[in-house]
Amino acid sequence: MKNNKLMGFLAMAMTVAFLITGCGNNVTNNAKENNSGALVIAKQGMFSAGGKTVTSDGKFDYKNQWEETGAGQTSHVDHANVLYQIPAKEAGLPMVFLHGYGQSRMGWMTTPDGREGWSNMFLKKGHSVFLVDEPRRGEAGQTSVAGTISTKTLDQRWYTQFRIGRWEDGKSIVNEGSQFPNDEYSVDQFFRQMTPDTGMSSDMGGDFDNETVARALAVTIDEVYKRTGKDSILVTHSQGGGPGWTAAKYTDHIAAIIAIEPGGAPRADSDAFKAVTEKNIPVTFYFGDYIDNGDPAIQATGMWKMMRQACYDFAEAYTAQGGNSTVVDLPKEGITGNDHFMFQNLNNGVIADHIEKWIQENVK
Repeated sequence: MKNNKLMGFLAMAMTVAFLITGCGNNVTNNAKENNSGALVIAKQGMFSAGGKTVTSDGKFDYKNQWEETGAGQTSHVDHANVLYQIPAKEAGLPMVFLHGYGQSRMGWMTTPDGREGWSNMFLKKGHSVFLVDEPRRGEAGQTSVAGTISTKTLDQRWYTQFRIGRWEDGKSIVNEGSQFPNDEYSVDQFFRQMTPDTGMSSDMGGDFDNETVARALAVTIDEVYKRTGKDSILVTHSQGGGPGWTAAKYTDHIAAIIAIEPGGAPRADSDAFKAVTEKNIPVTFYFGDYIDNGDPAIQATGMWKMMRQACYDFAEAYTAQGGNSTVVDLPKEGITGNDHFMFQNLNNGVIADHIEKWIQENVK
């Protein structure tokens, strides 16, 4: 009996020792694997930029803090909220990212299928990143203008407008050769990235406050300069393109503008065009697929042709005045299958590399 107990104890001890040894090796191996591609952040944090303080008439009575009018009280509103990360091996200029309509900084940080977003990719390339939630969006929701949060069911409207594909019989049908991660989980995650603007009443962005966003963006860029001593590469997307141009009127610290499928570009006779020209800011535009080869039955196809043409017109006028501006049509570069969210597509790393090459060649 004693021998049986002893044998059982020894067997158990050997098993535990084996497991410990095995787990130890796995931990070591995993650590080596993680360290080989590890992203080391030297510093990160958040701050608010721009905005204003609204004060109500009257006098605040601290003994009656719940009185309903808000007399004599303040509200800090219309600022941007900025998440920043600085890599341990910093090289090159900082990058400021501004999202588009219905979006927040989340879009730069991940993908619908959980892969690495552009913020991590450019951190690994040595850029500090400053990710903006614009005024009245995301974590910067405090607003001086009361909007209406729509409860309409509009997912498929935006799926179509963003040139991902068609939606038929309750199913998403991506365009041929699409780089969109179109499994059920990813589609669900993509739609859940959408977030409302607390200051708009239009469900199409018709009352978007370009000026308020542009001023807060300019303050953000000036703050980046104060913190780093460097000008910023401004990366905008879609609706964010508008404030990007306008911000050039209010800051001298934009090193370059990379506009990802903006909803157009400034006319040559506009103040925004003049501001970019006077400061000699290099500008590049990136457009994806399904524009020239888009379904003509879908209204978005014609819309994107017009918006892209405005960018070609900008580049032509800007270059004629001695500026540096190009339009990158990705299919012509052999990079195909991209929709409006190229930074979340399956080949987002390829496009990030293309952008980094442009930065190295054009931004000083």
